[in-house]
Order: sequence, then structure tokens, then C-alpha cells
Amino acid sequence: MAEANQPNSGGATSGAVRGSGAAEVAGAQADGGIAKRERFGSRLGFILISAGCAIGLGNVWRFPYITGEYGGAAFVLMYLVFLVILGLPVMVMEFAVGRASQKSSAVAFDTLQPSRKWHWFSWWGYIGCMVLMMFYTTVGGWMLSFVVKMGTGAFNGLDSAGVGAVFNDMLANPTELVGWMLVVIVLGFLVCSLGLQKGVERITKVMMICLLGIMAVLVVRAVTLPGGLEGLKFYLIPDFGKLFAGATSAEQWATFGDAVYAAMGQAFFTLSLGISAMEIFGSYIGKERSLTGEALRICGLDTAVALVAGLIIFPACFAFAVQPDSGPGLVFVTLPSVFNQMPMGQLWGALFFVFMSFAALSTIIAVFENLISWSMDKWGWTRKTAVARTAIIVCVLSLPCALGFNVLAGVQIPAIGDIQSIEDFIVSNNLLPLGSLFYVLFCVTKGGWGWDNFLVEADTGKGIRFPRWSKLWLKFGIPALILVIFVMGYVPKITVWLGMA
Repeated sequence: MAEANQPNSGGATSGAVRGSGAAEVAGAQADGGIAKRERFGSRLGFILISAGCAIGLGNVWRFPYITGEYGGAAFVLMYLVFLVILGLPVMVMEFAVGRASQKSSAVAFDTLQPSRKWHWFSWWGYIGCMVLMMFYTTVGGWMLSFVVKMGTGAFNGLDSAGVGAVFNDMLANPTELVGWMLVVIVLGFLVCSLGLQKGVERITKVMMICLLGIMAVLVVRAVTLPGGLEGLKFYLIPDFGKLFAGATSAEQWATFGDAVYAAMGQAFFTLSLGISAMEIFGSYIGKERSLTGEALRICGLDTAVALVAGLIIFPACFAFAVQPDSGPGLVFVTLPSVFNQMPMGQLWGALFFVFMSFAALSTIIAVFENLISWSMDKWGWTRKTAVARTAIIVCVLSLPCALGFNVLAGVQIPAIGDIQSIEDFIVSNNLLPLGSLFYVLFCVTKGGWGWDNFLVEADTGKGIRFPRWSKLWLKFGIPALILVIFVMGYVPKITVWLGMA
């Protein structure tokens, strides 16, 4: 178990700005000493909360429909490769930066590299987490809304067209969307206001345990449906032909490029890497365990949830002759109509959206904690002040997404889409992969923290050691791969833009 240090009642107290410009948090203790940094109460808390940050809509919304689009298990295999060669090393690096500095990303880079060459990168995490919440809070609101709609029987007797009409009516109603968005924001910041151990850790642990339990029940129901075996075959037997779909060689390679980019983006999105969302949790743990072992456990739990989500969705779709590659509408239109055809479908549907809501809220709470801790470290705010001010900022910045389906529906960018798609594109296609690239460069180059310093921190404690032989891959392979795939992601969009010129 990780060492449990009780946080002081208000989190970090008022700060004083020192020569570096970073806010040093001064303690409120009678002796005038520096307040101890908040700590997780247990190792299980660290693993579940880190996994909770990673386990979100990337697992149970994006992963199933992308998997269906690119050939089931064929895509899963490619995704797992990217997870191991890209996601896992970057997660270890984020944890290492946090644990070594004992700070959020607001001041971590200045602490580890006093030259301030990396000072600019401190803002990357804050901006990335904020943009993520600008649309994630709205989608989280959809989940809570569907819990109520499914539980009250709003979808009873409706086919896919009827369910789609209910969903579209919700999107067209700005009051409903903004209302559910505010519910999500209030719930998230209320949890964070209680502190790290009493709020974030305690409540997230309960949500994660419930999430895993509900998921297990839904899997048993889905795989025992008549006809569900075909869904398991689709999901578990690779169809590499879908990775190269197209009439010409150029189209086939374009499809493969899209699949590769989707797999890489999914590996980053699902783990919340590149925007320092994991870095903060490294600063809350002790040095009893090596970071590679802890990262493996978190990646394993995250991947298990993503894979098991497919075991829920695909057998259900095939059991009722529904295509599993129907895009994001799979969750909000297709699955409710599938549940309608099941015995006790209202119960199963409500449980599914409770599961989805917990997945979304676990990520939202974790990212809110990141924004709060960043503000406390940067500006010396108390937790109470950071919660209040950050909540206001998130509320205001989340409005464009909620209104982007109705009042601001005309705001679109060609080849990208509406406001939600724009914000998702900024995070998933840009901030996550590029941020991960910068973390790699910071940890392996002399101009950053440096390879030897990173290895010492990563290998401190009991457990699996980070492979020293991987330096060349991390220094050259990962940056080259990220840049190539990053450019590939822009090619189809640039083609559209040039065609419009």
C-alpha cells in the first residue's frame, strides 16, 4: 500500500510567488512550515483513479464504433500494438514527471529543468484538459439524460428511427443540453471540493467498483443472447480486409492510413495522455512501487474495460441484426432500440447508461482535479478558491458545445464538423499526440530532464523496471511515428480545404 499522508483541510493554502514566477504553496501550519502535499490514501486508490481517468468515453463510445468500422479484432490488434509501443511509455513518463517534482504540470517542468526552457509546456496540460472538458461535460450530460430516459421508459416501443428522434430532439433543445451539462459540472466539482482523499479518491473508487460490477452483469446478458455468437466472431476474429477496403490501391492504402491513425489516436485518447492528465496522479503517490509496473496495471485495466465493452455491444447488435459500425449513433440510437427488444430491456438499458455515466464522470472528476491542482500550484489558490473559479470557467467554456447542436448549429469547419467535433479534433488529433511527443523529448533529451534522471525515477521502488534498451526507440522511433501519423491525419482535411479554394 502507498503511504497515506492526510491532506490538510483546505488542500493547498495561500501561495507566495518566488523568483521563478511559480506559486510556492505556503503551509497554514502553526510552525510556519510548508504544508505537506496531499496523498492518495492507498495504492488501490491511485490505480483506480488513474484508470478512472483513462476509462471513459474512449472505451465505451469511441472504441466500439471505430472497431466496427475497421474490421473488429483486426483493429483491436493494431490498437494494442500502439498501446504498448506508444501509450505505455508516455504514461510512465507522465507519472515520473509528477512523482519526481511533487507538483502538477503548472510548475513540474521548471522544478525538474530550472533553465525554464520548458516553461511554456506547463500551459499545455491546462489548455488540453480545459478543451477536453469543453465537450466532455456535454457528452457526460447525454449519458445522465439517457439514464433517466431509459429508466422512465421514454424509449419503450420505439424502433431506431423513434429513438433517433428522441435523441435529435434532445440535441435541438438548448435548455435540456445546458441543464444536463451543468448537472455534470456541479457533481464533478462537488466531489473535488471535498479534497483528494475524502472526495476524489473515495467517490471514484466506489464508482469504479460499481462500473466493473455493472459491466460484468451486462456482459453475461449480452453473450447469452440468441444469435450473440456471431457478434463474438465479428469482434474476436480479425477481418484484415476491412483495413484495406477500397476499389483501387490508392483507396485501400488510404483506408489503412485512416485505420492506423484511428488506432494511434485511440491509444492516446483512451489513456488521456499528452495533456498531463496522468502527471498529477504521479505527484500524489510515494516511491514504494516502480512506475512501469503501476502503468502496466492501469493500462491493463483500461484495455480490459475497452475490450469488455465490445463484448457487451457486438453480441447485442448481432443478436438483433443491427450493424455495429454505425458511428457514434451506435450508443445513443442503436443500442436503446436493441435494449427495447430484450426481455427486461428497460432495466438492462438503464444499467448500461449508468455504466456509461460512471465511465464519463470518473474521467471528468479526474480532469477537474487536474485543473484544480494546476491552479493551486500556479497561482497559490486554496482548494476552495480553485474549485469555485475553475467551475465558473468550465461552465462558460462548455456552453459553445452544448449550444453547437442548436443555437450555434451553423458554426462548422469543413472536413471537421460542428463545435463538438472541432473541440474533439483539437484534443484528439493535436494536443494528445503532440503533447505525448513533448513528454518523450523532455524525458530522453539533454535539453530536457534527461534519460538518466527519468530512469532513476521510473525504477524507484519495487516492481518492473523500465527497459533501458528502449532509449533509441523512444528518442527516434516514437517521435517519427507520431509525426508521420499526425501528418496523415491532416491529409484528407487539407485535400478538402484545397478543393474548396
